[in-house]
Amino acid sequence: MELNPRLNHSWWTLRIALGAVPIIAGLDKFLNLLTNWEMYLNPAIPKILHISPPTFMHISGVIEIVVGILMFTRLTRYIAYIVMVWLWAISLNLISQGQFLDIAVRDILISLGAFVLAKLTEVREMTTAEDTTHPLNATSGGMRRTA
Repeated sequence: MELNPRLNHSWWTLRIALGAVPIIAGLDKFLNLLTNWEMYLNPAIPKILHISPPTFMHISGVIEIVVGILMFTRLTRYIAYIVMVWLWAISLNLISQGQFLDIAVRDILISLGAFVLAKLTEVREMTTAEDTTHPLNATSGGMRRTA
């Protein structure tokens, strides 16, 4: 049983977007070409962690780059959940400041896309496992079961 091509298209769209955007945003934490990322950071966070805002942003950037790269591996399902939680953390940071609430809402909505990607990946992995374990699909006669 193969994944419906329309669902497969949605899976690839989400996977590429949720993999590429963190890489781009992570790189920009070092360049600040898209925005000044430090303005979104609650000033209490660097104080609590005893690090400077630029250092916090650089650490965040490295994490985002790694997560973005891992999205394109076999770990997509798990990384999608990590992206979802990461976006919630960003939203909580923005809400705690009482500023940039529109961005907080946007990030919560994007986190739902990460959740959908995780769920689609689960379905995709189940259908792949069924294809490889079904006796008709494992025969050398080339018989395939169709939905």
